Amino acid sequence: MKPLAQVAAWLDEARAAGVLEPEAMALATATAQGVPSVRFVLCRGIDDEGVRFFTNYDSRKALELDSNPRASVGFFWASFKRQVRIEGTVGRLGAVDSDAYFQSRPRGNQISACVSPQSRVIASLEDLRRQQVELEAKLAGAPVPRPANWGGYGLVASRVELWTAGADRLHDRRLFERRGAEWLETRLAP
Repeated sequence: MKPLAQVAAWLDEARAAGVLEPEAMALATATAQGVPSVRFVLCRGIDDEGVRFFTNYDSRKALELDSNPRASVGFFWASFKRQVRIEGTVGRLGAVDSDAYFQSRPRGNQISACVSPQSRVIASLEDLRRQQVELEAKLAGAPVPRPANWGGYGLVASRVELWTAGADRLHDRRLFERRGAEWLETRLAP
């Protein structure tokens, strides 16, 4: 079995069922010293290698990934009684992928990405809103260029756990570990 194909299928089921923000995944990173942090980001692609997400390269998560390129993501779809854990190494996506995704975003999100110093202290939200209005006026309807400090990451999965709730807390936990081009499947006790 290809575990990432199963994750993609579960995500599609959640979308089809109208689950609110089914792409939301917890992203755990750590500093070079091992200090952890977690936040929610949106999964913007799943393939045979892993998952993709996009962010500001000056954000806390990006700085942590630069110093410690290992991460874990978790999905939880309560209505389906399913969760997924994916662990692996993370690297930046190329400019072509980052440009393509940036251009697919709503214009307001593009403008916000240009003006927000993500994860930095700001004087006020009103100041960012003013900068947003100013940039929109400056661009006068022209395409919004992707900021050089914004782009994608790919988490190349080395471990994937598929978890399904079971009666009496006997949950089905299937662990897949990558061995070259193959996946080794084992079962874990709940």
